[in-house]
This record gives sequence, C-alpha cells and structure tokens, in this order.
Amino acid sequence: MLRLQLTPVDLCRVRFVDTLHPVGTAMLARQALHDPTAAGLVPALAARQAAAAAAAPVRAAAASLAHLLPVRGRLPDFLTPFEGLDSVPAGLAAIRATPPRRVRAELIAAYAELPATPLRRRFAEADPAILDLFDEAVATWFGAVLAPHWADLTSVHRHQVATATHRLATGGLEGLFAGLHPAIRWRPPVLEVRTWWSGDVTGTGEGLVLLPSPLAGPRPRVLVEPGRPVLLVYPAAMPGGAAAPGADPLGRLLGATRAALLRRLGQPGRHTTTALARAAGVSISTASEHMTALRAAGLIRTGRDGPAVLHRLTPLGGHLLGGPGGVGSGTDLPDEWRSREG
Repeated sequence: MLRLQLTPVDLCRVRFVDTLHPVGTAMLARQALHDPTAAGLVPALAARQAAAAAAAPVRAAAASLAHLLPVRGRLPDFLTPFEGLDSVPAGLAAIRATPPRRVRAELIAAYAELPATPLRRRFAEADPAILDLFDEAVATWFGAVLAPHWADLTSVHRHQVATATHRLATGGLEGLFAGLHPAIRWRPPVLEVRTWWSGDVTGTGEGLVLLPSPLAGPRPRVLVEPGRPVLLVYPAAMPGGAAAPGADPLGRLLGATRAALLRRLGQPGRHTTTALARAAGVSISTASEHMTALRAAGLIRTGRDGPAVLHRLTPLGGHLLGGPGGVGSGTDLPDEWRSREG
C-alpha cells in the first residue's frame, strides 16, 4: 500500500492530463496487451497487435520490447517521462536525456527477478546502440499498433476526463477520489493507493495529475519525482462499444491500412514515406501507393523540404479525422511545396 500525504498546495492543484503521451501510452499498452484480462478491455488494440505481427519489422520490434521491458508490474519511471508529449520522437528524446546513473538504478530494480542477459545489461548501462534499438522498436511498434487507434484512444481519454470532472464538480475532491478506482481510497489528507510499490510519501507541492486509462493494467500507477506534480494513472474502463473490432467507420471507408496512414498524418512530426511505411508495417512502395490515392482524394498534400519528401493533411483530411479543421491539417504548408512525388 502506498500512502500519499497531500499538502494543501497539492490539493489546490489537482488536475487531469489533457493530452495523451505517445511513448508513455506505448509503455502502458505493451504491458496491458501481455495480460489477457487487460487485453480483453481493449479488443481492437489486441486484434491490431496480432495482425501487425504478420510484418517482420513489427515482430522484431515486439520481441525486442518484450525482452527489454518488464511484462508486468512497475515500469522504470524514466520510461514514462513528463516531457515529450508532442510525438514519439520527442518522448524517446526525453528518455535518452535521462542521466545514466538513474537508468542503471531503475533498470537494475526492474530486472531483479529476470535473468541477466547481454541486452539487458547493455540497456542498464545506457549503451547507445541498445538505446537506438529501443528507439526503433518503440517507434515501429507504436506506428503499427497504436497509431491506427490514436484518434479512438484520444476520444476515450476525453470521455473519461469529462466523466471524472463531472464528479469533481458535483462531489468535490471527496467525490472525485471516491469514484476513481476501488484500489484508491481517500483518508484526508492521505490518498491510499494499492499500487506496485509500498511506502509513505509526501506530495511534492506541485499538485496531483490524474490520468484515467484502459491501459493502466490491474493496479493504479504512481510516479513521484521532486519538483514535479505527482502522477496517478488509474485503470478506467472503455465506454461501451468504443474502439470495438470492426467499429471503425474510417477503416471501412478507406481500408484499414490507408486509414491508419491518414491517422498517422494527424499526429505531430515530419511524415516521410519511409517513416509512414515503417509506422504502418508496410513496404515503402505500398505506402507510396496509398499516399498517391489519398492525395488524389484531396486528403493530403505532398511536397519537398530540402531533400526530404513530406506528407501533410489537408483541411479536408483533418475534417475527416474529426478535427475542427484537423490536427496538423496542413494549412501551414510552405508555399514552395510544389512536388507531387509519392
């Protein structure tokens, strides 16, 4: 049992995560999809992971992550950074900025009950080659498994936050805490959490940030770092029918791969044909064919930025994804983008 004593300043700063962290979500999803019970709560993701495994790069990425990450229990805190919300590369850059001493300490603790292997030892030593392997594996696995459902996960997150904030508005902090999860109990000024670790901890004075997630696993997760708000990730059920297999209208309209590529373009970052192919687990030529079709439909624009060929959503593509003009709708494309290459 973790006993978290919250100060008055912490209680004045209780708030919710407003944007899902791509890499942090990937870390949670990797564990959740290894647990049959947790995977049953997100059937679309479980089905997508199984289908994506048909591609050799995705299979290799999944094997690397399964070896380097604990499949259950507490994750090393440095793998769920506060920074890097914008994109997978930004999140991975935040992980790589972790001091080697901390990486070693947290991975040694995580590997305490696992056999020592050369890869694990080199990961704990922050070996640049293994960090490169980890980065590539996370990016590939995220693109193949989570990217096609990112819009759904974002929608579910907003629904969960709206439900919880309604409890806060009508029942105050006591009503909010009482409805989070059976493993969380409010005994003012202490929040008791049955999580993966035990102890008595005082709030940091920076507040408490709450993240409801169907990918949290069977227990809540708590991250406490000096100078940061305490992060509490708690299990939350998917709304009925959300992200169910076969319930993807965009996939039915465009085809699953083309819809996945369009959703990928709705995320921040530089989207080259090669990067999109890797994310979707398809060949570069196949991705290029899909880009040609999406461009012909007026959903994307393609242009050069120096030697790179980049793809962006048009406003129409953004509207199709459900945004008010679209996330990354492509309205900021440079005037000099004139190339129509795939």
